[in-house]
Amino acid sequence: MRGLAVFLAVLVVLPALASAEQAWPGEPIDNHVHMSWAALTLEVNEWADDYPEIVDLADIGDSELGKTLWVVRISDWSMETKENGEAKEIVYIDGGHHGNEYLGTSLAWLSAKWYINGWNDGNEEAVRVLQNSEIHVLIMLNPDGNDIDTRWNINQVDLNRNYDHYWNTCPTTQPGSSAFSESETSSNSNYMNTVVPDADLYVTMHTGVWIMLYPWGKWPEQPADWELFHGIRDEVQANISEIPIQNANQGLYPNCGTSRDYGYGVMGFPTFTFETDDEQFVPGSFESLDERLEEEMDVMRYLIDNVWYWRARLVLDAFTLDDDEVTFTVSNLGHASTRNATLQYVNGDDILWQSSNFTANASGSTTVTSSGFDYKGGEWRLSYQKRVINSSTWVNESVDVGDYEVGFLAQSLATMVWALQIGAIPLVVICFSFWWSREEKPFTMDEEIPLDAELID
Repeated sequence: MRGLAVFLAVLVVLPALASAEQAWPGEPIDNHVHMSWAALTLEVNEWADDYPEIVDLADIGDSELGKTLWVVRISDWSMETKENGEAKEIVYIDGGHHGNEYLGTSLAWLSAKWYINGWNDGNEEAVRVLQNSEIHVLIMLNPDGNDIDTRWNINQVDLNRNYDHYWNTCPTTQPGSSAFSESETSSNSNYMNTVVPDADLYVTMHTGVWIMLYPWGKWPEQPADWELFHGIRDEVQANISEIPIQNANQGLYPNCGTSRDYGYGVMGFPTFTFETDDEQFVPGSFESLDERLEEEMDVMRYLIDNVWYWRARLVLDAFTLDDDEVTFTVSNLGHASTRNATLQYVNGDDILWQSSNFTANASGSTTVTSSGFDYKGGEWRLSYQKRVINSSTWVNESVDVGDYEVGFLAQSLATMVWALQIGAIPLVVICFSFWWSREEKPFTMDEEIPLDAELID
């Protein structure tokens, strides 16, 4: 009977399917548009076959019933790095934790399909994103639950309560026998840890209440990176969508063991749960996903197009060396704060000197003064965390301090030593000249004069 209903429903919507720009490989069943795992498998393999220059397909494990978990990886694979030689940013997306939340799965599918179509159409935004980023999309994490139209996996476990972040410490149902007891969540976390450990955005897609949720689910308090999440919220709501964006505990209900909080609390990613509304398709109808999820996709495009900003990015603006005292100013071009950052003088893996620790707020500048520098033969670098959360990764980025600058007194003393060494002028003349210049121009310790290269040596 179910097979006959599916057949009749497909006949009803065939013309719409043929004309839709984004041909969703699904069938209207009950009040959902249902894409089977088999249909998904055919589709993603066709993507990889038809567009090898931008689509790479990865088998990352199996469901409890042995169905392959596919990750579609999209980028301009002719470029290992960006054009400037920097590493590409990484975006990780998953959908279908809950087998009956089809619009969440659809949004994950569309997040891949939009960039594939855009690349083929020469869309400037899509081309730019794929040249500078890698987008990894696990469209259907729970194929067993998907194919029998249930929230749970085949073991009756809620996969989005099965992650190893305060597992089973909130009121919940079906969290499993232990964290990562299910092959689906174990495979997903393994991919996070081994393939995309430095992701700069992780979005997990669900269906239910129209809302975007950021950490934490366990606590109502704001996360350490609240400045980043609030900035994204304000930008989205001002320019793209009125979708609510809240802390998950306050915006929904207490929830633990989720992939979102695991992604943030353990992996250090900036993470969102993207909940589409629950008004899924009605029997005998089909609406293009381009139209049905247009607003949600606009938000996703904003998050992906601006992924470069979702971490701290420090640049050195000014540097002065006065005797043994180093003063420098850094700007943070990113929209995430960092703390315990240092400017370091290194020789290979050896840290010869480092400044006192400093905090750099998002999109701000900071000036630091530290003493005790008396080294040669090394290089300068900035060492800092990408985000404030303790689990976030550290980066060490070399910086060019340019020609050192020194204060006026240090400049004058260096000049006297040089003159004495070469016997160019008597000491009394040097002293008189120094006194005379002080009469002409009052001396201040803050004055900075470039030091010639010969004098540095």
